[in-house]
Amino acid sequence: MQRFFIEQMAMYSAYHRDGRNKATHFVGVPAIALSLLIPMAMVRFAGIDSYSLSLATLFAVSVMIYWIVLDPPFGVVTAAIFVPAVWFADWIAQHGGATAWSAFGILFVGGWIVQLVGHAFEGRKPALVDNLLQVLIAPVFLVAEIAFAFGLRRPLHDAMLRRMPAYLPKSGAAAAAE
Repeated sequence: MQRFFIEQMAMYSAYHRDGRNKATHFVGVPAIALSLLIPMAMVRFAGIDSYSLSLATLFAVSVMIYWIVLDPPFGVVTAAIFVPAVWFADWIAQHGGATAWSAFGILFVGGWIVQLVGHAFEGRKPALVDNLLQVLIAPVFLVAEIAFAFGLRRPLHDAMLRRMPAYLPKSGAAAAAE
């Protein structure tokens, strides 16, 4: 699984080398992730006492397990950060459809605007255009970027950087040679 994680992180990193682009993703990714949880939180299943299970909770648990399997240290931290988003989405969903859908629209559209501005700085389309799985890598990437900035997990960071050139756009000469 480590090799798969390194490949996914290398690909995501290749689309996010500009510092301004990375910075916009620290706003856009959480906004979009939260926005997607809101409509899922409106879908409720059988409950226990005053708690009813929502589609957002089921989705979040699935994604958290995926992150932890990919890379336990980063997965656990990302999952811990994600838990309040699930609670917040549930809270918003309980305020009725108009509030929930308004919050969804503002967060989703706003998050994408911020991210697309970042990709304008980068001069490259979002990674998920080429690999939809990258949408699930984005939150872990943000956690990893913070860890890497503090010098943590150096071997993983180095392995990711060694693989990243495979996902960079080919120069005019290299593209013509193919």
